[in-house]
Amino acid sequence: MGGSFTEAMAQLAAGVGVVTVRDDRDDLGTTVATLMSVSLDPPLVLVSLASAGYLAEVLLRRDLWAATLLADGQQAVASRFATPGRPSARLLLAGVPHHRGERTEALVVDGGVAAVEVETVRVVPAGDHTLFVGAVLSVDYVDGTRAPLIRLRSRYRPVT
Repeated sequence: MGGSFTEAMAQLAAGVGVVTVRDDRDDLGTTVATLMSVSLDPPLVLVSLASAGYLAEVLLRRDLWAATLLADGQQAVASRFATPGRPSARLLLAGVPHHRGERTEALVVDGGVAAVEVETVRVVPAGDHTLFVGAVLSVDYVDGTRAPLIRLRSRYRPVT
């Protein structure tokens, strides 16, 4: 009863988020299921991005970014940001309530379960991915009344 590494890791439920960064005149972002808390004191988070991806390239030169933890009902936002290529985050958020973070100027999706603004403090190459460890500059919002969106077995699911 074998299986692949990908199949094995798909059995692990993960919160779904969107990481965004402002790069000169454009805004970029991607869907992630790898955002995690690393430390409480100081508050640190970690995100893992494909090293060959454009967002990882941008985050190597732009230290300020934002992460929105999506809520159930925001599956369309997650799907838009998971689209390959380099579409502008402003286009991906057309018709979706959002605002700019005060500390990072990165786009923050409204209506999620939480959002944070972050400054990268450490970059760690890890196989075909790059880990970005960031200090939390501010908690933009928390909404504990909404159910978080999770990814399990290659599908977006609500927490029930």
